[in-house]
Amino acid sequence: MTELTVNAYGEGWREVVDQLVDEKVASRIAAKDATTWGPEAESESAIRLNWVDLHESSRPLLAEIEALQADLRSEGLDRIVLSGMGGSSLAPEVITRTAGVDLVVLDSTDPSVVGRALAGDLRRTVVVVSSKSGGTVETDSHRRAFVKAFTDAGIDPAGRIVVVTDPGSPFEKLAADEGYRKTFLADPHVGGRYSALTAFGLVPSALAGADVAELLDQAAEAAPALQADDASNPALVLGAVLAASPGRDKVVIASGGSSIVGFPDWAEQLIAESTGKNGTGVLPVAVESLEAPELHSGAGDLVHALLAADTSSASVASGTPTVVTTGSLGGQFLLWETATAVAGYLLGINPFDQPDVESAKQAARGLLDAQPEPEPAAFTDGAVEVRGSEGLLDGVDSLQGAVDVLLGKLDEKSYLAVMAYLDSERDASLAGLRPALATRTGRPVTFGWGPRFLHSTGQYHKGGHPEGVFLQITAAHPEDVEIPDRPFTFGTLISAQAAGDANVLAERGRPVLRLNLTDPANGVQQLLSLFGN
Repeated sequence: MTELTVNAYGEGWREVVDQLVDEKVASRIAAKDATTWGPEAESESAIRLNWVDLHESSRPLLAEIEALQADLRSEGLDRIVLSGMGGSSLAPEVITRTAGVDLVVLDSTDPSVVGRALAGDLRRTVVVVSSKSGGTVETDSHRRAFVKAFTDAGIDPAGRIVVVTDPGSPFEKLAADEGYRKTFLADPHVGGRYSALTAFGLVPSALAGADVAELLDQAAEAAPALQADDASNPALVLGAVLAASPGRDKVVIASGGSSIVGFPDWAEQLIAESTGKNGTGVLPVAVESLEAPELHSGAGDLVHALLAADTSSASVASGTPTVVTTGSLGGQFLLWETATAVAGYLLGINPFDQPDVESAKQAARGLLDAQPEPEPAAFTDGAVEVRGSEGLLDGVDSLQGAVDVLLGKLDEKSYLAVMAYLDSERDASLAGLRPALATRTGRPVTFGWGPRFLHSTGQYHKGGHPEGVFLQITAAHPEDVEIPDRPFTFGTLISAQAAGDANVLAERGRPVLRLNLTDPANGVQQLLSLFGN
């Protein structure tokens, strides 16, 4: 195991750490003291703190998972598909990619993504459906589609579906009624984004072949240092840099030389959903490498957080508060969870609720129920239909002009969010817009695949600092996929999710430029050419 360390550079954080030590914040979190975040947060905190000792409480799951895995392997079932959203998909994705084992992560409603998952070898396939309630529209739709696919292939779907849910949930009852292969009950006193070491993180990862017992061992090794009221506590240092650097409310998260794969995306959802509320928060900006423009811009509202192989393997930008963390994946999970709870304490908010996530869901449900005609485009330029929030496109008649107007809304405190409701595999090159736009604007740029990001940064977009400028990209769906026993398709669903999200942002006064690609392949190339990629 690698030792868990945090090195911080910059001014001001040491005094904040001393304050945290004096106020015994670390030991209070370890003791699950629900009063830590104030009286308004107490009722929620009281039922959300069991993540602090999951390295102990999750151990009984190991034998249960191992027995199921052995049975599945004996039957030749070695293709694991995970249907989950937010933390339910992001943690297993990091665990399995770091372990080098295959897991098909299905956290999209894009028809081509769903169709590709359904087109895999069903003779070898087991689907893990992860949902605290079972009512999540994405996972319920995935489940329905796989039930039909198995049935059509002459396979009993009940023997191929594994459920992870909370005890007493409607999903637990459904799984029992349908006779699904196995139901794992997670700890209900852990929120989704803190659930990496619960059944939500462990079950799909272990079934795919990752060593999750080692993950718990790593967290157990790190726990004593993270629970200590001591100035060297890595979580206090990280939390202080994240939330108590004056004027700096955006953290650029990068991995440099670490063997942990994809960690910035997991940390992004943890920080955004935990802190982005009440008009405040820390905006996480997950970037692709240490070469990302934000790490070299010198912008005065950024801090840097680097995940490194060791303390000497990550360069530190002068003048920007920076924190460098090293250590095992299990230790990093617990470190960042604890540091995020500490950041919530410093910001004076409840890090365990997500009051603005539901707004986009409600808007999408309303559009699905009403099935309205699509809003007409302001104009079409090549393979791109262009729409905008009220007043944004007045006098504009070209794609270049629309983009220029949107980027003109950025100021020295703004950020740009690129929200791509597309196929992350087919349209992967579109992620190149992120560094290109950051270079062009000199401002931080986030990039999220929809609807995945709705369960993470979507909370910050609506509840955090009102500084966001939004570029939404959608596409036509020439080959749609039906959702059994539902009056809408996956194409209809993802279109409603995108429109609902844009409507809520616009209602809150955020500028939104909406680009719909009538021909996805040509549209992506048109956008990449526009920005010189």
